[in-house]
Amino acid sequence: MKAVIIGSGMAGLGAAQRLREGGVEPVLYDKNTFPGGHTASFRHASGFVFDDGPHVSFTKNRRLQDLLADNVGGAFETLQCRVNNYWRGHWIKHPAQCNLYGLPAELVDTIVAEFAALAEAPSGEIANYADWLRASYGETFSRTFPMEYGRKYHTCGAEEMTTEWLGPRLYRPDLEEVRYGATHDATPDVHYVTHFRYPTEDGFYAYPRPWVEKADLHLGWELTEVEPKARRLRFANGVETGYDALISSVPLPALIPMIAGVPDEVKAAAELLACTRCVTVNVGIDREGVSEHHWTYFYDDDYFFTRLSFPHLFSPRNVPAGTSAIQAECYYSDKYRPLDVTPDECIDRVLADLRRCGLLREDDRILMTEARPIRWANIIFDLDRAAALATVHGFLDEIGIRYAGRYGEWGYLWTDQSFASGERAAERALGG
Repeated sequence: MKAVIIGSGMAGLGAAQRLREGGVEPVLYDKNTFPGGHTASFRHASGFVFDDGPHVSFTKNRRLQDLLADNVGGAFETLQCRVNNYWRGHWIKHPAQCNLYGLPAELVDTIVAEFAALAEAPSGEIANYADWLRASYGETFSRTFPMEYGRKYHTCGAEEMTTEWLGPRLYRPDLEEVRYGATHDATPDVHYVTHFRYPTEDGFYAYPRPWVEKADLHLGWELTEVEPKARRLRFANGVETGYDALISSVPLPALIPMIAGVPDEVKAAAELLACTRCVTVNVGIDREGVSEHHWTYFYDDDYFFTRLSFPHLFSPRNVPAGTSAIQAECYYSDKYRPLDVTPDECIDRVLADLRRCGLLREDDRILMTEARPIRWANIIFDLDRAAALATVHGFLDEIGIRYAGRYGEWGYLWTDQSFASGERAAERALGG
């Protein structure tokens, strides 16, 4: 079998591993000039290491834990997760619904009263994410916190989204937890990530690097056309190749237009699939102790970034000695919220807001800054997604293209789930 994999992220590498176990040596192609997809890490000339967006491993899958540990020779950090939130000058332990202590008294009283009312009244019909939030937390908390954050992160309103993506991501406390967190400044940790692992050296990419090194991988090869009947691929460099089995982690809205003979209804469905873009702004600071938290959620709409992470807390080897690092995520989307500045113009906006919230001091010396645009970031689970995805997946199933990963399955997959998705696609290819 001649098996071809498009993409060298976790899904593509998972597929390659499984195919090799089945006796097939696949060929991988990636349009990027670097391997790893979103698991890539980049070392700046100044010595700072930043990942392609914040990545940590908190999988409970023992098999994958062992695989990743072996890939780095056991050289990884095991860290207790510390997460907080910022809202209107308040630093709030995460999740906010369990940690209302210190917020304005009138706001806290209203939120607690609405939680109490929810405990006595059954939920109504849940038609969208906004309904789920109100049924879970009440109107005031929902409108003040998750709806505001969601609009920044997903770029659309909660009423425009389904609940398929939720999983364990939003904790639903009982009334006693809410009351306790409203009157005490120390509360139990209930975040769905309690501990995580991170490679000691070379950023998150150290985990998949051994898989990349043994792969037959061609970088800088951009796929431009797929002929499913002839089982042929064409690339931007003019080269053509055949395949017996094709596994793709290419984002579906980009893949579908490349396929010869796509029906109009499938093209239209692919165009309805929405995904955020992201600009990550990376900052190196000549000072230790910028934050004690691994990442922070920012609810206020007038803050340019949505989330901050602090790579020096993932591993001290991510930064030169005596320094700190901040990575800011700034989200937008073609469908709901286009970006109105260039990626480089994001840097000044981010620095200004870091000073406004107090994480940066006026006398801090900035050692480096960079802006990295990410074309495909998070899947938007809007009301168009389910029907459109069924149409697109149905077509790909008919023509024998196996899809994998976050952008092939078009779901909210973490790195371990993406690896397993690639393995499943390979299983289908081996069986087909």
